[in-house]
Amino acid sequence: MEMPKFFQIMSEETPAVSKGFFDMAGAIQKEGGLDDKTFQLVYIAIKAAGGSDGLGSVVAHTVMAKQAGATREEIRGAILVSLMTNGLQGVVSCLEAALDAYDKA
Repeated sequence: MEMPKFFQIMSEETPAVSKGFFDMAGAIQKEGGLDDKTFQLVYIAIKAAGGSDGLGSVVAHTVMAKQAGATREEIRGAILVSLMTNGLQGVVSCLEAALDAYDKA
């Protein structure tokens, strides 16, 4: 999966910031106490709660979740959690795109 353009720009324009961001993200993932699959599912649920603002991240992390062993049903469930916390916006914005990304990954 191709890295979003803003990451490329950040890396080119501010390499120290880019490195710091990815180092922090890696440390959170490594030392956060969650296995990779659970980490990705939690991430998807949180981003789906933001609706369309999280769509790109939901799609990218759906592919990572599948690679970590998540099932299609687990992806769907992670997004449906946002229905309970934030209403329909996450489901409407993210469910179809995430399941499509899962099926294509």
